[in-house]
Amino acid sequence: MQALKDRLTAQARGEGFDACRICRPWDVPQVPARLDAFLEAGYHGQMAWLEDRKHWRAAPQVLWPEARSVIMLAESYTPQHDPMQVLAQKDAGAVSVYAQNRDYHDLVKKRLKRLARWLIAEQDCEVKVFVDTAPVPEKPLGQAAGMGWQGKHTNLVSRDLGSWFFIGSVFTTLELPEDAPEVDHCGSCRNCLDICPTGAFPAPYQIDARRCISYLTIEHHGPVDEALRPLLGNRIYGCDDCLAVCPWNKFAVEAREVRYHARDDLRAPKLAELAALDDAEFRAFFSGSPIKRIGRDRFVRNVLYAIGNSADQSHLAQVQSLICDPDPTVADAATWAARRLMADT
Repeated sequence: MQALKDRLTAQARGEGFDACRICRPWDVPQVPARLDAFLEAGYHGQMAWLEDRKHWRAAPQVLWPEARSVIMLAESYTPQHDPMQVLAQKDAGAVSVYAQNRDYHDLVKKRLKRLARWLIAEQDCEVKVFVDTAPVPEKPLGQAAGMGWQGKHTNLVSRDLGSWFFIGSVFTTLELPEDAPEVDHCGSCRNCLDICPTGAFPAPYQIDARRCISYLTIEHHGPVDEALRPLLGNRIYGCDDCLAVCPWNKFAVEAREVRYHARDDLRAPKLAELAALDDAEFRAFFSGSPIKRIGRDRFVRNVLYAIGNSADQSHLAQVQSLICDPDPTVADAATWAARRLMADT
């Protein structure tokens, strides 16, 4: 099986993956207790599916009992630019690096499927592919497979790839040789904890999604707590702060996939132009982008919070025009932004 694993690794790299590691589905015994503690603390916020599917997420071997190996794949999306620079541009919105071009779910899943078909052709077996949307504890599995370790910000960090990489998995009935698990290399560093604008980390290796800007701008429905809105700054979709300050990024490799390179119009998109989008324009502008998934109303809500934080009164007329928006959350955000801007006069 080692020869097959070697060919698999070479094939994975040929498909565009930057790392290929293997573990067993049952190599993450710590997950059930950690997941229970996370849910019991209410840290999942409105993400009810985490609790609804916890029996699968807590134990990958329950998700597919026939699986004997998990092939973990990583693909770099390291940016060509400094993603923190846009935070100082108050007339622009900050979009998370992973969402500045094509939806990675589609690209990674196609690569996974091609790799899975190759494996079936090489060796009679069954396979299932997963990328992010299934109840799979991908980060713990990544650590068990030696791909990286879950840092103090709870994201996976690699000594070879830094923080900027997507992960996907191929479950198979084959018993492939395992890789050694990775150990923690964070040391005394607190960069990711200290940079968080909203204090979303109750302790190292713990995250309260209810305070995380990525959660608030993407997963959270309805108005955001008014106490948190000023802390969002101009972040309108996701947040990269805790990833960007990780020292291990000095080893990150630039994304080979050009469809992960930032679109020019999403490096620092103008808030005024984004606030003016109606539903059809929003869908057209973000066609093929993960941003399209949250819909126009939630996105414009985020843009209005950013405008409210801008102290730029040239936005006031546009904001006031959205106070009567049909969506109550947009109307609430516009009212708040207008009040903020007028308070700066």
